[in-house]
Amino acid sequence: MTINIGLNLNGRRLQADVDPRRSLADFLRRDCGTAGVRLGCEHGACGSCTVEMDGVTARSCLTLAATADGSEITTVEGVAEVGSMSELQQQLWEHHGLQCGFCTSGIIMVIREFLRDNPTPDEVQVREALSSNICRCTGYQNIVDAVLSTVARTAGDTGP
Repeated sequence: MTINIGLNLNGRRLQADVDPRRSLADFLRRDCGTAGVRLGCEHGACGSCTVEMDGVTARSCLTLAATADGSEITTVEGVAEVGSMSELQQQLWEHHGLQCGFCTSGIIMVIREFLRDNPTPDEVQVREALSSNICRCTGYQNIVDAVLSTVARTAGDTGP
């Protein structure tokens, strides 16, 4: 048995039949080709699978694809136009905030939401926001520097 769902993925309308038990992460990766949705722990603890669902971050490994029916889903692939980077992505690049890159897409999604809610955070607030995502490579300092640089560069804008 499958369930037919319709959703907007990165601005594109999709219809699909999904197994009622299929995770949103598996659906996005395998059926939709969004390789930026990473599966790390598959328990919601690492944050690598984070996407935006109707403007709010969600752990796609813990979310059933069927529950996304009617939703607007944004993955890291939908953050900027193809061939360009958002300011946050640019600053992560410039500040060497990405090493292996496995966690990067989840971090980008969490920080996007965080900066929409708190456009002028201090370092402690940035570190707290990042605590929801595990990065085993960077030690976080370069990521924090990139986020604070994004804040400085986008002061007065509507977001990263």
